[in-house]
Amino acid sequence: MAQAAIIFMKELKDYFVSPIAYIVICIFLLISGWFFFATFFLFDQANLRTFFNMLPLIFAFVIPAVTMRLFSEEFHAGSFEMLLTLPVKLSHIVIGKFFASLVFIAVMLIPTLSYAIWVSFLGDLDWGPVIGGYLGALLLGGAFSAIGIFASTTTRNQIIAFIIGMLLCFVLTLIDKMLFFFPAGILNVIHYLGVGYHFENISKGIIDSRDIIYFLSIIVIALYGAHLVLQEKR
Repeated sequence: MAQAAIIFMKELKDYFVSPIAYIVICIFLLISGWFFFATFFLFDQANLRTFFNMLPLIFAFVIPAVTMRLFSEEFHAGSFEMLLTLPVKLSHIVIGKFFASLVFIAVMLIPTLSYAIWVSFLGDLDWGPVIGGYLGALLLGGAFSAIGIFASTTTRNQIIAFIIGMLLCFVLTLIDKMLFFFPAGILNVIHYLGVGYHFENISKGIIDSRDIIYFLSIIVIALYGAHLVLQEKR
């Protein structure tokens, strides 16, 4: 996995030398902060439930912006062909880029810990759901990041990659909110496919192996799909 580690370090460095990364972080903090503080005093409860409830929708918009350049930029600049001449497997390229995006998402979440610290001064904060919420946020971020990487492998245009990734993430985010469109016989299946159901469980501090398997399955399927697309392009 040394090859994947090299790709990981390169991509992570590229994130933090690009102004786009800091713009994305600022947008994420502005949106999440606005939703959190705008409703916090309305509910008068010492918890981060509002923040975690809105996180899937915010991530569905923000994370495709984080991942859109990972392969699209390589295709557009012609550096992907050069990358293929190196002694590195496609799977290592995909894994390295995935973990770079996941670490970037974790860094993006770090400032939001201030919300929990601030709330703990105002009331008796239950840290169990907070820890569960951040674990769920990393799993959700990993799932959406894998989807965004898959979208990025399908086109050389970053904007199109962003739109494809965003649409796929929004479908998974909203599908369990639109059950009235589906036949009664498949409602349980559709409900299970939505990320909201699984993320909500973890954000309450309920660590269920089925929810973890769900997110890991999305990551594996999306990254495998990206690998297949790259094989075709090769």
